[in-house]
Amino acid sequence: MTGMSAAKYVPAEADIPALREAAKGCRGCELWEPATQVVFSAGNPNAKLMLVGEQPGDVEDQRGLPFVGPAGQLLQRALADAAIATSDVYVTNAVKHFRFTVKGKRRIHATPQVSHIKACRPWLDAELRQVQPGLVVLLGATAAKALLGNDFRITRDRGHLIEVEMAGAPLRLLATAHPSAVLRTTEGPERAQAYQDLVTDLTTAAALARPT
Repeated sequence: MTGMSAAKYVPAEADIPALREAAKGCRGCELWEPATQVVFSAGNPNAKLMLVGEQPGDVEDQRGLPFVGPAGQLLQRALADAAIATSDVYVTNAVKHFRFTVKGKRRIHATPQVSHIKACRPWLDAELRQVQPGLVVLLGATAAKALLGNDFRITRDRGHLIEVEMAGAPLRLLATAHPSAVLRTTEGPERAQAYQDLVTDLTTAAALARPT
């Protein structure tokens, strides 16, 4: 599909609860139709640390909340190990509906296309305007592409402060691996290292998000 956009569904100057309610009616791309429901955001809308993931997964689609499946459980543990309280973060995704393929009785995650990321961008822009975080943590390649473009590489640029200007306002970002990427790492020393790298990046992010 071409020309997809959520822009007309995003109410102007709405706060986070109003955005969350409006998102229930979003038809900005075709992903709304097979999904159970929109999955908007969770956490503190006044947080200085904002986490942006890829899209909801199967569990999130059923429960209507981001990061409540296996990857979310790992993220919660990593936040705790980085001494970050969940009450101090705002969590959302670059794409608000679950994209999947069906295999038997299972719904298998399918990476959102660039068109889906672009279509959903007005929601993310509205969230950024309302939350005004001190730092945005981009969890994985899809989130990084949503705000930094297709040339950004997690493997090359993770863990470093990135300062850009968006819509005339400064924005500070840090990219790291998505928790699901940690879970896909071979169990044992490799996964332990991948997890520790995530905790290290989150610890760095927390320090950067604090007011100076």
